[in-house]
Amino acid sequence: MIEQVLQRHNVSLRGKITAKMLVSLGIVALAVLLPQLVHAALGAPGGVQWLPMYLPVLLGGCLLGWQWGLGVGILSPLVSFAITALAGSPMPAAARLPYMIAELAVFAAVSGLFSRRIAENGWMAFPAVLLAQVAGRLVFLALAAIFESVSPLSAAAVWSQIQTGLLGLLLQAVLVPFLVMGVRLLLVREKK
Repeated sequence: MIEQVLQRHNVSLRGKITAKMLVSLGIVALAVLLPQLVHAALGAPGGVQWLPMYLPVLLGGCLLGWQWGLGVGILSPLVSFAITALAGSPMPAAARLPYMIAELAVFAAVSGLFSRRIAENGWMAFPAVLLAQVAGRLVFLALAAIFESVSPLSAAAVWSQIQTGLLGLLLQAVLVPFLVMGVRLLLVREKK
């Protein structure tokens, strides 16, 4: 969506890259900060239930497209892990990190595939987010099933986490599209 706005305003390639980089950095920062706030308020179970890192990543995919969104999806858990590990309490946990990178990469890439359509019709953010959530959670479950013999995460444990996070996913399935539509309205407003 941001790409279409930048094209419409004839922004140079350098300007496009700078704008997308700044938006990406802001989204990654939010993806690091939001889980910290949720964990501080609700503890570790709050993170599993509300999935706070997922919201900025879905937002990033919808706004930035699949390529930049993919970068945000991969970087968000990595940056969070690196920063929180320095404080002695890594989030996500090291055992969960590869799964979360894969899951969030899928979330961002799938929602990002809809970015151009969202630029034309903001309501397309709803199917973008829903399909991204389903695909990401399926990838998480599939990876857990494939690697459960060598990983502390079993498919049964992942299925339990998925069920626990349904309320958070449902809230995000409503909240993220409305946030995207609000940003879209701000970006596509023509000066009169």
